[in-house]
Amino acid sequence: MLPTTMHSAEVMVTARHIAGWPEERNSLVPADCWGSAQRVVLRMPALKRAVPVCRSLVRSWLDGQQIHDEDTRYLVLLVLSELFTNAIQYSAGPRVTCRIGKSENHLHIEVHDRGGTPSVPRMRRPGPSREHGRGLELVAKSSSQWGRRVEADHSCTVWAAVPLAIGVRHGAAP
Repeated sequence: MLPTTMHSAEVMVTARHIAGWPEERNSLVPADCWGSAQRVVLRMPALKRAVPVCRSLVRSWLDGQQIHDEDTRYLVLLVLSELFTNAIQYSAGPRVTCRIGKSENHLHIEVHDRGGTPSVPRMRRPGPSREHGRGLELVAKSSSQWGRRVEADHSCTVWAAVPLAIGVRHGAAP
């Protein structure tokens, strides 16, 4: 779970931003790529087209945090994509909120949806012939921890902690 005491930035992404992507990128990403924000909150429409936009914004945040290790970036973007896609697919809510933050040894990712369906995220083990159903299994394999919180109103937060690469200095000037 993300610590709440860290400096954060919030971005409200609209359907207009997504329709005009990538030209709209500069209106959302600050000049320092959130270099001073240890945490970023992205409020996005629950649209499949929002997934690559969310990944692009998180890439910019990783740049601002000077997290350049390709293995770490790959895992963060994989986990984010799986959680965001699940939130869109299994929620009836119009928006999804993504939070990503950095602690000393981990990047913490949370994806929150407003629910609207009684579906609860759970890991499945589909057979080899199945095309879908491996998202949370990928999240579990790509993170050191993951979990979920489901509220009485069926809103849901799924979170994961991705370890920062050992031996790679993050936040230091290149």
